[in-house]
Amino acid sequence: MGTLIEFKEVCKYYVMGDTTVKAADHISMKIDRGEFVAIVGQSGSGKSTCMNIIGCLDVPTSGTYLLDGRDVGKLNKNELAEIRNRMLGFIFQQYNLLPKLDLIENVEVPLMYAGVGRAERRQRAQEVLESVGLGDKLGNKPNELSGGQQQRVSIARALVGRPAVILADEPTGALDSHTSREVLGLLKELHSQGNTVVLITHDNSIAMQADRIIRLEDGRVVYDGDSRAPGAVVQVQIPVAEPQSKPAEDGPQAAAEDDGPQAAAEDETQIAGGGA
Repeated sequence: MGTLIEFKEVCKYYVMGDTTVKAADHISMKIDRGEFVAIVGQSGSGKSTCMNIIGCLDVPTSGTYLLDGRDVGKLNKNELAEIRNRMLGFIFQQYNLLPKLDLIENVEVPLMYAGVGRAERRQRAQEVLESVGLGDKLGNKPNELSGGQQQRVSIARALVGRPAVILADEPTGALDSHTSREVLGLLKELHSQGNTVVLITHDNSIAMQADRIIRLEDGRVVYDGDSRAPGAVVQVQIPVAEPQSKPAEDGPQAAAEDDGPQAAAEDETQIAGGGA
């Protein structure tokens, strides 16, 4: 289906005093059109750095990032903003909805920046809100919705620009388990419709919902493959305690353990006979 996202030896370094932090350290990967990929890792693994670079919110220190064949590292700020608006749909953990706008107005925002006319904006916003099950709440404000419903608005806003990539940053992080399953189900449905979905998460159980997992540790890729393969599962290493030596005790039993049966017998004879 063709490569949409490609990292070639991408590095992102930050200098903090005398220390250089390698947030991304020679990462190479490809994501094709229509894939559902999870980038997973714990805090400090580099997943957020990868998200920022994929989302054109940042550029590599070195290496090359190609988005649909275009070298993002060579774009200026205005070009980066244009490509974000045209090719990328963002879903955030905290929704980032504007509290004074109703749902249709919130979803229209990316189209306003894209210069889409009012009538078309309204029609497209209504269509995507209906597609995520919120057609009966078009005039509601965000504070009148549950957390799961607000995340659905965020998904609708990501879809309204018809992006090449849906980039979901910890989309279930602020939701309960039941609502999380609903949101993941919606992402799977979007993927089944041909959308490219890149999911960023620290949660292995969430990552397993994607078809492919890219696992990061210390800024490097440590696994890239099928989410159902044995290697995709994190192996938890449980430390095995070393056997502790028994503290020495006084008396014949301790002597028997330390010096053997003969020494113990001699001690018992001395004690019984009152010997020195």
